[in-house]
Amino acid sequence: MSALESPTPARFDHVHAAHCESGAFAALLRHHGLNLSEAMVFGIGSGLFFLYLPFVKIYDLPLISYRDMPNAIIARGARRLGVKLVRTRYRDPERGMRALDQMLAIGQPVGMQTGVFWLPYFPRDMRFQFNGHHVIAYGRQDNDYLLSDTVFEDVVRCPADDLRRARFSKGPLAPRGLLYYLESRAQQPDIERAVRAGLRTTVSRMLNIPLPLMGVAGIRALAGAVAKWPLRMSGHAARSHLANVIRMQEEIGTGGAGFRFMYAAFLDEASAILGRPALHEASAMLSDIGDRWREFAVQGAQLIRGDGGKAGTAPAAYKSLSVILLECASREREVFRAIGAAL
Repeated sequence: MSALESPTPARFDHVHAAHCESGAFAALLRHHGLNLSEAMVFGIGSGLFFLYLPFVKIYDLPLISYRDMPNAIIARGARRLGVKLVRTRYRDPERGMRALDQMLAIGQPVGMQTGVFWLPYFPRDMRFQFNGHHVIAYGRQDNDYLLSDTVFEDVVRCPADDLRRARFSKGPLAPRGLLYYLESRAQQPDIERAVRAGLRTTVSRMLNIPLPLMGVAGIRALAGAVAKWPLRMSGHAARSHLANVIRMQEEIGTGGAGFRFMYAAFLDEASAILGRPALHEASAMLSDIGDRWREFAVQGAQLIRGDGGKAGTAPAAYKSLSVILLECASREREVFRAIGAAL
């Protein structure tokens, strides 16, 4: 046995999840005896959001996010559930890897923020420059770390050098070696209070932020921009901007339509916990809106594949997509007003 090998890797129950951050946090909570669904963790952590910042560029394309900032779900969820979470970043990669080994040596599963591009167990065509991916390390054998990555059906192994690169990847949202683990938790957390707090924050952020680029207003702003793209830029540039919206919605960890389905599941659970039937009705409404977001993605993908940039056809197609987004914005305003009234 290698000197760095975990003598007895922690027993860790891997569960496939919809989203890496909420899935990883739910897994750590479950490991420490608090069995909450991923949807409940996502809702308590107020994960659902929308942000469109055309003046902030990520790889030369506007910043779009369908969720709050990375790590916000974990931070809010821990606070509201009475969990003491230890979070540490490292400037020195060697020090950061030693800290990970020390935790694993005592059987402590550890959450980490990583860059997807450097994780070799991802298929090559799925590796891209995204630094907000969360995984859990639960042991080490020889030169490999044993990881629970909720994107995958089963546990995976990652060579030490590759994990070091992933943990200290450069660029936007650089993880800087972030490690986190549960030090203690409340024996009887006030779930009802945590659910109410999660709901109130999301309602406020979706409806009440005065900046017109966030929440429901941000969806409207994006709708207006989509309609103007073919008039203000080349066909190639317009398609690139549209592809970025769809990619962030359907492929990267911001999960636009998927987050609406997850939040709908949270609303169903919250309805039972709080005794508020109106939240069950809001759940059904939000699921329908998620379907509409998916229709936007399908139509947008068809436009990207089939539009040759010919004048007269592209503007009408982009206008049609803009109408779908305006519909989603109006319906989401109705849903979150209903949720606020139910509280």
